Amino acid sequence: MKVPVLGLLVGIAALAGCSSDRALRASAELPAAARTAPQSYVVVTVRNPVSLPITRAASTPRGYDSVGLYSAGAVARYRSRALAADYHLREVSSWPIALLGVHCLVYALPENGDPDQLLSIIARDPRVESAQPLLTFGTVSSRYNDPYSTLQRNVEQMSVAEAHELSRGASVRVAVIDTGVAVDHPDLPANVLTRNFVDNDTRSFREDAHGTAVAGVIAAVPNNGVGIVGIAPDVKLLVFKACWRVSLAGTKAACNSFTLAQALSAAIEAHADIINLSLAGPSDPLLTRLVGRAVDAGIIVVGAVPMDGLRNTFPTNIGTVIAVDAIESGHADSRVLRAPGRDVISLAPDGHYDFYSGSSLATAEVSGLIALLRAQSPRLTAREAEALLFGSAGITSGDSRPSAPNACAALATMLKRSHCRTN
Repeated sequence: MKVPVLGLLVGIAALAGCSSDRALRASAELPAAARTAPQSYVVVTVRNPVSLPITRAASTPRGYDSVGLYSAGAVARYRSRALAADYHLREVSSWPIALLGVHCLVYALPENGDPDQLLSIIARDPRVESAQPLLTFGTVSSRYNDPYSTLQRNVEQMSVAEAHELSRGASVRVAVIDTGVAVDHPDLPANVLTRNFVDNDTRSFREDAHGTAVAGVIAAVPNNGVGIVGIAPDVKLLVFKACWRVSLAGTKAACNSFTLAQALSAAIEAHADIINLSLAGPSDPLLTRLVGRAVDAGIIVVGAVPMDGLRNTFPTNIGTVIAVDAIESGHADSRVLRAPGRDVISLAPDGHYDFYSGSSLATAEVSGLIALLRAQSPRLTAREAEALLFGSAGITSGDSRPSAPNACAALATMLKRSHCRTN
């Protein structure tokens, strides 16, 4: 039998209602650490065979204060102390639940133990009536105050909000090799590092749409009351302009071997953790060599599958590059990761927002997901990241069913948790 935490809340509310003549206060308080790190605590109940005092027949007590309160008996207190000693637990709060005939205790777990394994052992102890994690609940509302977050179906589809409880990509350096980016956009972090390998036009740099959209998918600032939520908002964003707009309107852009080679070299020298290449073109020996150097340096390179779905083009023709396509493309290559790529809302120049489609956006999403993983495992390799993301989608690399990676599940698997939430 497992007693839900909701039962604890109901019981506490009932006791509070019985004491209306006293100032409202918690009948059993938890330390502040239990709010910020609930995974370090367990809720245990032991049987408490104590009878309430019997009042005289026809008596009318003035209130519950005049009746003996249900309290922990000697047996329950002995068992709770013995459990603490046997499993190296520390009692932080307790509360006898009259409705259930149990004494409820919250224990802090030992620092170096495995919480799931220890909880399983405690639950099987014959002295224990029930044992469970200290679960966390919340009111039913959006996790973000960003006005367009409800339009981000991709974020919901990949369980990004749940994953943010464990990782937001902190300290991971993501190099976006693309067009310029509107780094003055109010929904981008202020500390973006930029370099321009195309020209010296700073105004044009900020007016480029494609790179702005890619950067927004990865690193848009959440809960700032502006716009959207980035998949890995705490990364250090490195923007290297190697491509330029083909026309004044739209997102179509072009690059060449020289500008891309400079940008790749700069990303390696800047010790990037991830390089995002939301572009495609002919096989290029120089660029292939540089990608090889990046991989040798421990950098994970993520590239976009072209519109025709074939992987015989740069950069996805390189075996060490993680190839990404949009789920909606309909292509059947089972070696390719799929992510949402249709009508993805992201940033646009001049502080605007727009919907974009294509494997470029899916590639940016996967780069963001990998940043969430690498923030928790700095030595994570491309193959390990790819396996985690394939596995989180419930597929193997030999399965052609299109399915998006689940950031929450990937993190849980990597961290060897039964779930990805912090409780």
